[in-house]
Amino acid sequence: MIRPSLRSLGLTAFASILAMTTALGHVQVMAAPVEIKAAPVSELVKAVNIPYSAFTLKNGLRVIVHTDRKAPVVAVSVWYNVGSKHEPKGKTGFAHLFEHLMFNGSENASGDFFEPLQQVGATDFNGTTWFDRTNYFETVPTPALDVALFLESDRMGHLLGAVTQEKLDNQRGVVQNEKRQGDNQPYGLVEYAQLEGLLPEGHPYHHSTIGSMADLDSASLEDVKNWFRASYGPNNAVLVLAGDIDEATAKAKVEKWFGDIPKGAAVAPVKVDIPTLSARKDMVMKDRVAQTRLYRYWAVPGLDSADRIPLDMAAGVLGGLSSSRLDNILVRDEQLAVRVSAELQTFAQLSFFEISVDVKPGVDAEVVSKRLDAIVADYIAKGPTADEVARVATRHIASTINGLESVGGFSGKATQLAEGALYLNDPEAYKKELDAFATTSPAQVTRAMGKWLTRPVFAISVVPGPRDAYKEAGSAGGQRAGITSGPALYLDAAEADAIAAGAPLTAVDRSQLPPVGDITNIDFPAVETITLSNGVKVHFARRTAVPVVRLSLSFNAGHASDGKGRLGVHSLMLAAMDEGTKTLSDVEIAEAQERLGASITLSGSMDRTVVGLSALSANLDPSLDLLADIVKNPSFDEKAVTRVRNQRLAAIAQELTQPQAIASRTLSSAIFGVDHPYGRPSSGNGTADVVSTLSPADLSAFHDAWIRPDKLEIFVVGDTTLADIKAKLETRFGQWKAPATAAGQKSFTSAIPLATPRIILVNRPQSPQSVIYAGEVLKASGMDDLLTLTQANEVLGGSFLSRINMDLRETKGWSYGVRSAINRYENQVPFMVIAPVQADRTGDSITALRTQMAEFLGAKGVTPEELKLTINGSVRELAGSFETSEAVLGQIRSDALYKRPFDYIETVAGKLGGLDAKALDSSARNLIQPDKLVWVVVGDKEKVLPQLTGLGLPIEVVDAPK
Repeated sequence: MIRPSLRSLGLTAFASILAMTTALGHVQVMAAPVEIKAAPVSELVKAVNIPYSAFTLKNGLRVIVHTDRKAPVVAVSVWYNVGSKHEPKGKTGFAHLFEHLMFNGSENASGDFFEPLQQVGATDFNGTTWFDRTNYFETVPTPALDVALFLESDRMGHLLGAVTQEKLDNQRGVVQNEKRQGDNQPYGLVEYAQLEGLLPEGHPYHHSTIGSMADLDSASLEDVKNWFRASYGPNNAVLVLAGDIDEATAKAKVEKWFGDIPKGAAVAPVKVDIPTLSARKDMVMKDRVAQTRLYRYWAVPGLDSADRIPLDMAAGVLGGLSSSRLDNILVRDEQLAVRVSAELQTFAQLSFFEISVDVKPGVDAEVVSKRLDAIVADYIAKGPTADEVARVATRHIASTINGLESVGGFSGKATQLAEGALYLNDPEAYKKELDAFATTSPAQVTRAMGKWLTRPVFAISVVPGPRDAYKEAGSAGGQRAGITSGPALYLDAAEADAIAAGAPLTAVDRSQLPPVGDITNIDFPAVETITLSNGVKVHFARRTAVPVVRLSLSFNAGHASDGKGRLGVHSLMLAAMDEGTKTLSDVEIAEAQERLGASITLSGSMDRTVVGLSALSANLDPSLDLLADIVKNPSFDEKAVTRVRNQRLAAIAQELTQPQAIASRTLSSAIFGVDHPYGRPSSGNGTADVVSTLSPADLSAFHDAWIRPDKLEIFVVGDTTLADIKAKLETRFGQWKAPATAAGQKSFTSAIPLATPRIILVNRPQSPQSVIYAGEVLKASGMDDLLTLTQANEVLGGSFLSRINMDLRETKGWSYGVRSAINRYENQVPFMVIAPVQADRTGDSITALRTQMAEFLGAKGVTPEELKLTINGSVRELAGSFETSEAVLGQIRSDALYKRPFDYIETVAGKLGGLDAKALDSSARNLIQPDKLVWVVVGDKEKVLPQLTGLGLPIEVVDAPK
């Protein structure tokens, strides 16, 4: 898969922790805020450390080892110095295509790599490609480390014999469907225009990582094999092992598994210039979007430039903070826009400074465009304040601390070490970055902006209208600058054999996967429960890996609390809650969070409303003060509610342009009925006709009915003690009394309509892909024991290796990914199938899905192999599933919702071990009835309707909502 950059070392750690401002001192709480004395910035930066050791094999493989014993897991992360910037003319998309092929089996491990990884209980396993690199990663239980190293080494050194024309053709189809899936989204074609207009033809960053359809179509088997020979040598890779391992163990294992791989040719360095446009460039694109979106782009330096961090901070002040310049001016004050952002998208040798603004419906886009340019010009000329720079720096604290709680994945310690080693030849590059964030001054930010952002800008406006002609194939452009074709890039078979002949070999048995040692059951942290004076229950689990406390205030409300004809009141109330209290303005609330390094989130599921807090332990008291004020004292000011209502109306309009959202909305109402609490959009955004009428009084009344102590349960996980958190919560919430008004009540009396199997075709012209949703309401509730059913669904469609995904993605190549899901709502459980497919295979895909489900629920139930794979994976992954406090918090909340004991997860392995294929088959067959499914297809009627007429189901054709 393609994954946007993790802002390559842009996750930063301890900068300045600032004391609360005087504004926060006005928060209405039962006790005075605790004064936090800021520690010196220099000490905080020094406190961030990822100890490591490093060694290099004779074949050039660089290995980095970090020991972290908090969980019995090891993160394995392999980063290759090859990405789309290395692709020559006519080979765009090769790096990403080959990433897919690297999962399809090697010479000594035939079959999909996801199978053995799932068998051993791997978590966080994936592969990604971007301009500068390709990486593969997984976190495995410690006893399964040899399996992971076997797999990574086998595809590094023993792959070519397993790459076949059949696999190439299949994965080419998967990648092309991944491209269609991205292109099918609103604004989905902007990246192509950005790269084309900002960078000259032949520039290494000029083409998108996904590549062109034409180049993908033309890729031959020898082409991709040559790509491997030239790019995947051990001397072009960095391997990081982080977690339950030490250097001595790592050395022995890495030498064993990787020592026999011959050194390859070095990837040729790529020369990258930072281009400057000769003059401002403006471009207008049409797309099926709800609002005009304005973009501004500049090409600026990459990771190794001293200007990179000042530019990153400049973007944060301009449009990255909740209280950013653009938010305060365009969204809050002048209300010309409904959404703004600014960011520095950082790569190794080049970055993109990007601004985007969604114009408020009804406002002249040209007016907003001129105002945007004026704000940016004024900001560049005058620069940020010291307080703004400090808030941006502090915001990075939470990002890094939360990331460093994981050893692997997308943002853990392995990623920090690998990025520094690959891009800057320094695993500790993050420390230099921290110093820079802590010491960068407003003057440095201003100088960097003056140097780079006063150059001509590339401006794109995407306006509503029929999308410009979509091209599924096109020329890849000219020769890539700085890349030489021939031997410097590609090795022929003879050259590769010559290199291999000179390499020392290590005797290692690759005839079968290594055995997996005993994996102990999950040791879930103890959960303690206390009750506050007003009866509110508090559940606490102590975790001290990072100095963070996570807290959830869970109210028995959720989207289902919207009454009949009131769809959207819950969501709008949540959106307005943190937009002002009786003593703090919306800006003051945003700035207070930024100064504290705290994050307060307000969200809803179907059954619960959650106000979450992530706080640095050192700033827990004032963070709780702020949280309590937002929850108990929202002002619902007329001006703020008007602004938030307009933003929500814009979000609803945007939702109605997104194919997945259209399908979800259509299916929910079809299977539950429009009057049922679950027959509404799962986003919770509601409907425009209702939201447009909601007043501050409506939101205040809803708050009084649902956000109250008699509907509250509190969950806390993190770096504190029960006694300490009890005292803090008693002060803020223990004396909270419910209002005199009656508490809200949810009603589930609306009858669910009789299942009427049919196809609802939602016409969305110019769609290169069809989005298929199918569903039915099961005779089950979320309170039932659904463990057996969910395991059966893993086989059918719940995992990558499931039947329907392997059929439509891996066998047929018609989709980037297909799944089925058991949505565990509290009172009723729907079963759903989700399948985005290429438009010309819509009818065939529905036929294939119906066949797979009929066979699974009929004569071809769970096989012994599927049972072993599913049960082994579900049991063994427990060891790595609760590495973070966020995961622990989520499990505790689920246990409370479904009335399970808090040690439930420790009993799961035993329950799973007692299941057999008959049990899984029986559970699925008793509940899932595929002949009662309602099918929703969002696609181009002209392409799709002829494919549906022969499927034997009634067809309703409706226009896409507007």
